[in-house]
Order: sequence, then C-alpha cells, then structure tokens
Amino acid sequence: MSNNPPSLQEWKPLYQAALEFKNLECWNWMWDSDVFGVQNPETGKIGYCCVMGILGEYHALAVYLGTEGLEGYLRIQSGEEFPPWESLHVQKCLMASFEDRELLQKEDLNVIKKLGLKFRGHDSWPLFRSYLPGYVPWFLTSDEAQYLTEVLQQAVDVCSRLRDDTELLVGPTEDHYLVRVFQKEKNEWVDEWLIPLPVEEPEPVVVPVDETRLVKIKGMVTQRQKTWEIDFFHSPEGVREKDERPYFPYIILWIDHDSGFVLNIHLAEQTEYASDSVEQFLNLLEKTKFVPERILVKKEELFNLLDPVTSHLGINLKKVTELPALEGAQVGMIEYFREQER
Repeated sequence: MSNNPPSLQEWKPLYQAALEFKNLECWNWMWDSDVFGVQNPETGKIGYCCVMGILGEYHALAVYLGTEGLEGYLRIQSGEEFPPWESLHVQKCLMASFEDRELLQKEDLNVIKKLGLKFRGHDSWPLFRSYLPGYVPWFLTSDEAQYLTEVLQQAVDVCSRLRDDTELLVGPTEDHYLVRVFQKEKNEWVDEWLIPLPVEEPEPVVVPVDETRLVKIKGMVTQRQKTWEIDFFHSPEGVREKDERPYFPYIILWIDHDSGFVLNIHLAEQTEYASDSVEQFLNLLEKTKFVPERILVKKEELFNLLDPVTSHLGINLKKVTELPALEGAQVGMIEYFREQER
C-alpha cells in the first residue's frame, strides 16, 4: 500500500460518491448490525461495511478491513467490556462520516476548497479517516481513497436494494456475508456469499535473555518483596516522528500490589515494547537489588515474555483477570492526560 496522499483527481470521485451515499439516507432503514462486504479489486482483500445513523446522532459508513477489522467490529457490537481508552485500538477500518465544519482540519478544508465544493449546515461536511490499532486516526492515502470510493459506490447499490428486499443480507449460514466482487473479465460487480478468512495469528515475540546477567541478579538479591503487578497499554497521547503517521506509544507500568506505589514507568515505541518489557524489568531488579515473591499479569503475551526471567529467578508468575492497583493507577493517569488537554 502506498503512503502517498490522494491527488485532486482521486479526491473528486470520492467526494462525489460520499455525497451520493449521503443523499440516499440509507440510515433511515439500515442498522449498524447490517453488514456486507466489498472486495478490493486491487488486493483481493474484503472490507466489511456497516451504516451508522439510524438513531440520528452520527451518520457514517465504516469499512472494517479484513477479518481482523471484522472481529474488532464484532467485539464492539457484542458489548464486550474493555476500557473506553482502548476501544480505539480494536478498530481497523476506513470511515466516511458527515460532520459539522469545526471537526474538519485545515487539510480537509483545503481539499474541499480546491475542488470548489460548498457545504452548509449540521452534519453536512464529508470527513474521511483511516483507523489502525495503535495509531492516531489519520488522513487517507491514495490507495485508501480509491478503495473507499469504490466501497461507497457499492454501498449505494447494496443499501438501495436492501430497502426493497429486507432479506438481501440473509446468507445461507450465519458465517456467510454478502460481498460485492469485481469481475475483471466481465468488467462488472457481482454478489457472492463468502465466509471470512481465518485471522492470521502473529508470530509470538521471543526476547533472548542473557543467562549470565540473570545469575548476577540472583546473586545480588538482598530481599524479596511481596507482589508486583505489571502491564503495558497504549498511551492516550499520540506522538509523531518526522512525516510518519502519529502513533500511540506503549506505557509499561510496574506497581506494588499492596501499597499501589509506582515502582517504575516506561514509555516504549510500538516496535520496542516487547523487548523493553524484559529489559526494563531487569534494570529495575538490578537497581533495587530485590525481587518480588510473585508477579501478576493480565496479558498472555506479557506472561510469555517474562516467564523465562521469572522461572530462573524463582518468582511466581501468575496470569489474572484483574490488576486492581495497576488499573487504579491507569485510570488516574488517563484522567491526568485529559485534564492537560482542557
């Protein structure tokens, strides 16, 4: 996928498709549980679409990218409970929404001005954004703009037919989704019933541990404390490096389980959080010259990262469903960031 921004020749059909979709007002008869797919003619990947707006509060078309995007959507739809600051990080989608003017940024307004378009009134201004877990919602690339244009055009087709045929999206089984597929040999879009591909599980991250260093740490330990809680999570504040897309770094936090005292806090880049989780843990042991009797973690990934170290040092590593002291500190941290934004 190219990171180049769309040209005016690519922006123009996207705005035209968005306005045609908006004028259809299909949110008057569609629920956000009505899902259909549109295959990307260039990559073959499927975006799963849902229309938002039947309650009148927010009008948009969301395109959840691939099975990973679809599963994120299904998690949100299921009512699964997770911290509100983490909800952004389960969304992998493109979004075309209709907003008030003040929600647009200068980059959006510049494109509208160059295209000679005019919008007035509440929820009238098209806004296009890309959502990726771990990243700040951002402007579209050229490839994303072209694909979103095709999705909006196919959404008009599907939504129009659904108005007249309420059974249109009812497939042969619950696992099947109606997907619009472009047949190049016939130069036309057709309906197909497809089952989403399995999610590609990422390879487990393995951080090599220096056994000589562990022997030295074990030898310098003067005492053992009770219980620590350790976790990592996305910072609520995004950062940007040069011209790259802004991302949310990871906060790695160590908390004393009984007192709630913050033992250590570390900010890690997206690609470094796994190795930093181990390295900063070792640094903390070397600095304090004591090890806990027990460590509590929630994430399977963190358990697997720390297990080689804790096994060697005789620490009881336990996976739990709640980290009360750490989660309390996390809430306080999030509230602090929000106060700073006001």
